[in-house]
Amino acid sequence: MTEAGLLFDVIFLLLAAVVVVPVLQRFGIPSVLGYLAAGIVLGPYTPGPVVDLETTRPLAEFGVVFLLFAIGLELPLSRLRTMRRYIFGLGLLQVAVTALVLAGLGHLVGLAIPLALVVGTTLALSSTATVLALLVERNEALSQHGRISVSVLIFQDLAVIPILTLLPLMAASGHDILPALGLAAGKAVLAVLAIFVVGHLFLRPIYAFIAASRSPEVFTAATLLLVLAVAWATSEAGMSMALGAFLAGLMLADSPYRHQVESDIEPFRGLLLGLFFMTVGMSINLPLVASRGGDVLGLTLAVLAVKTLVILGLCRILKIAWPQGLQVGFLLAQTGEFAFVVFERAIGLRLLDARTGQILLAVTALSMVLTPVLAVMGRTLSRRFARHESEDLAPSGVGHLTNHVIIAGYGRMGRAIARLLKRHDIAFIALDQDADRVIQARRQGLPVYFGDASKPGVLRSVGIGGARAVVVTVGALRQSERTIAAVRHAVPGMPVIVRAKDRIHEDHLNKIGATAVIPETVEASLQMARQVLRSAGIGDEDVESSLDAYRSTRYGGGKPD
Repeated sequence: MTEAGLLFDVIFLLLAAVVVVPVLQRFGIPSVLGYLAAGIVLGPYTPGPVVDLETTRPLAEFGVVFLLFAIGLELPLSRLRTMRRYIFGLGLLQVAVTALVLAGLGHLVGLAIPLALVVGTTLALSSTATVLALLVERNEALSQHGRISVSVLIFQDLAVIPILTLLPLMAASGHDILPALGLAAGKAVLAVLAIFVVGHLFLRPIYAFIAASRSPEVFTAATLLLVLAVAWATSEAGMSMALGAFLAGLMLADSPYRHQVESDIEPFRGLLLGLFFMTVGMSINLPLVASRGGDVLGLTLAVLAVKTLVILGLCRILKIAWPQGLQVGFLLAQTGEFAFVVFERAIGLRLLDARTGQILLAVTALSMVLTPVLAVMGRTLSRRFARHESEDLAPSGVGHLTNHVIIAGYGRMGRAIARLLKRHDIAFIALDQDADRVIQARRQGLPVYFGDASKPGVLRSVGIGGARAVVVTVGALRQSERTIAAVRHAVPGMPVIVRAKDRIHEDHLNKIGATAVIPETVEASLQMARQVLRSAGIGDEDVESSLDAYRSTRYGGGKPD
């Protein structure tokens, strides 16, 4: 290809990424699907400009390398230990059981057993990018079902490594999976040991030396050198470059340089990974997929149903409540972005015929598109089950209490307030709409009940008429508004102390009747100010006096100095 032709391809790739991806994101479509759409536009199966796939494919491969390196960085041993029950319990079972069920279905429709296992395991994986984006958008990343989902995704990310390592060995061994598995396992163990020994002995001292130079360019170059060198070493040993990149990430996961390294590689990872997904889009035969639309839809629904049912069943076996199991099952039902990596690689190695590969790629894309709808279904069913299971958790026999504090929301802030009230022998009743959270508190003998504090009937059942104050710790603005209105309607003069996220939130809640509003940002600033004043040699008594004076002027209606 001429230099002008190569420049033409690069220009159209960047133009498609800049135009198509942001437009689709405005409609809530994940960036992965945006890159796929951009690739389809530039592919040979649609009208318009055509980009040469072979010139961009080698560069796009590095997107997968940097993605696996970033996954390794996110998995320090401390994190694996704290989440081990869900990672190596539910995560392992989910991948294994789902893979076996889907592999069995694949074998029934004609796939050889080794290939059926690879396809089944790949379809068992979910979309980390899509699920995490939904959890963050809905402020559910730290919820019970959010933590469970993230744990399963971590194991799924780990499961990609043996799949990518196995593919070239299967291609070289004539689909004989047992020798390929043995060879893959042996090489992987030797590679891990060698790389970790070298990394432990030399990597941290080398990074310490480079960091001391205070040269950002050299530090970034060192990270690129590490990723590419280890990826090349594993490739030369007959394994995938992705495995080497993952091991390089693991070596730095527990180091003090992890966050800087992560920041440095983010632009490379994002751009190259986007390029990879665009090359996948260019290889999708849209007319073929359209002609097999019924097969694509049917297979997609089958995969979604199998994954949802398997995850829900495993959650019940592991004694995870129905509401959380439903949300996790529907949230992880889709096939993930790694399927594009695996199926594209399998097609290139001729393990998977092009027609079957095209259908599987279309199934993956369609399942990801349906993820927001599935998440809504899971949340709706979860709330119905939560209401049903929480009937015995509702407040009863406490409406006669007096001189107590009602806490609306028993999250981290609600629990802290409850502990302080208990220390000073002040009675309290807490309300929360998370059934698992309520169950755990009740097991500890705490007066925490399932209920919505914005409902007048619920407030009456916890003795709103005899309470001394109401504390609203929920983070959602609309929920706070409804709770304030309900309290004001029930007892107009009741003190209502409300949590706010920022100054805008604070001003609005003050206007609608809150007695006092405590912004999180202000209190965090005061805690930092306390440490700064102490480090400057100011005595504890003077420090606390200054902070109290600030709080008094701010929350008492005056103006701080």
